[in-house]
Amino acid sequence: MSFDRLPSLEAQPTNFRREDDPQYRDDPEFDELTSGLSDKLFTLTSNIARLSNQIALLGTKRDTDRVRERVHDLLEETRDGFKEIGEGVKKVQAWEDVSPSQKYTQQKLTREFQASLSEFQVTQRQAVEKQRASATAARTALDEQATSPSEEQPGGRQQQQEQEQLRLASQDEVDFQESLIIERESEIRNIEQGVGELNELFRDVAHIVHEQGAQVDLIDANVEGVRTDTQGADLELRSASRYQKNARNKACCLLLILAVVLTVVILAVVLG
Repeated sequence: MSFDRLPSLEAQPTNFRREDDPQYRDDPEFDELTSGLSDKLFTLTSNIARLSNQIALLGTKRDTDRVRERVHDLLEETRDGFKEIGEGVKKVQAWEDVSPSQKYTQQKLTREFQASLSEFQVTQRQAVEKQRASATAARTALDEQATSPSEEQPGGRQQQQEQEQLRLASQDEVDFQESLIIERESEIRNIEQGVGELNELFRDVAHIVHEQGAQVDLIDANVEGVRTDTQGADLELRSASRYQKNARNKACCLLLILAVVLTVVILAVVLG
């Protein structure tokens, strides 16, 4: 520490509290965790918008292998991101001894996570529908091509060789299209599996929120019960106080009557 800072430190008021420092935070770890999750959630929201634009191209004239690759990569990246954020949201929800501001942050982060996850699930289902429609159309076209009769044309040996080469080339194209269809069907199963996994995550978070809501309701009920009991005890104390006051008044009246009677008796004896 520099000795030049000693005068400023000595001038600092003795009643200075750490909470008065604007740089001080009650729980830096909580703030860092929730801030990081919010930033990641914002990134995933941007991914969903980009993903929707790419999915809209599927099955159109602008549908290319590059488009499908981007859809695949965005789906994988966004799906993994939601899994990571979901675990973070669970950790935030399980945080103990939260302040009112931290409770608000918990609820806000959970609402945003659930809303973004629901939007992504809708986007994934749209991708499945587009992929399935494309695979079905490709499968139908392939089956029609395979069942269409080939025209036999008379000719010499050279023409027969040319026809055989065309048939082999056609078979290669059929095999290639078949592999593409299998790849699309595999992608469909992968997306459907991801939808199921994220549904489980959504239910887990909703269950935690429901449990915490039940706990809050129980606490509120207990507080209301204590308040009711306190009001009842206050009424009983008031009633007891009024009863004691009335009893004292009656006792005073009886003592006054007794004093008057005694005075009359004493006067009668003296005068008699």
